Amino acid sequence: TFRQAIELGGAVRKGETGTTVVFASSFIRTETTETGTEIEQDIPFLKAYTVFNTDQIAGLNGRFDDIAPHQDPLSRIGNAGRFFANTGALIRHGGSAAYYAAQRDYIQMPCLDVFRDDAAYVAVLSHEITHWTGAPRRLDRDLSRYAKDRSDRAREELIAELGSAFLCADLGIVPELEPRPDHASYLDGWLKVLGNDKRAIFSAAAHAQRAVDYLHSLQPELEEEEAA
Repeated sequence: TFRQAIELGGAVRKGETGTTVVFASSFIRTETTETGTEIEQDIPFLKAYTVFNTDQIAGLNGRFDDIAPHQDPLSRIGNAGRFFANTGALIRHGGSAAYYAAQRDYIQMPCLDVFRDDAAYVAVLSHEITHWTGAPRRLDRDLSRYAKDRSDRAREELIAELGSAFLCADLGIVPELEPRPDHASYLDGWLKVLGNDKRAIFSAAAHAQRAVDYLHSLQPELEEEEAA
């Protein structure tokens, strides 16, 4: 942009015409109702920018002439990347949050370089794609109260975390995740669910295994073996 060129010590040449580009994304906003219930809303937005090519800007001294395009994250993580790609899930990258947007059926992931390593990225994506399996046209887990009921949310998050552990084991991934501020709230929710229902862990594990089995069923190798 014009401002970025100046911040980099350059300047758009006089008479140059910029090109309009549009950035489309969404963010999750949590609102509290009058009854104290927290509801998460997926808010879409568009933002337009006027940008210039580097050959329209003076003073950059060739610093950006040889920048290589970003490699697709899924292609960087080898077999795990092919596994996720074969599912057909829409996986977007950008921002700082990882989540599954159920209303529009896509997974949002931060860029791969934000993570501690590739294994951490795979672990988080495995968690989100387990959520993805719960959509009505897939395994049809009841997610209608996810945003309204903390107990239902905790149950689904437990399924997703177990699914991540199962899938990482299948893929031969051993992540070393760093503690985050929201881990305590997750654990607190799980402990309440497990304390009130002694069979909750078995139910969650069964749902998680069904999710992982479903993801494996989308792999072409399995289809070829069954056909043979």
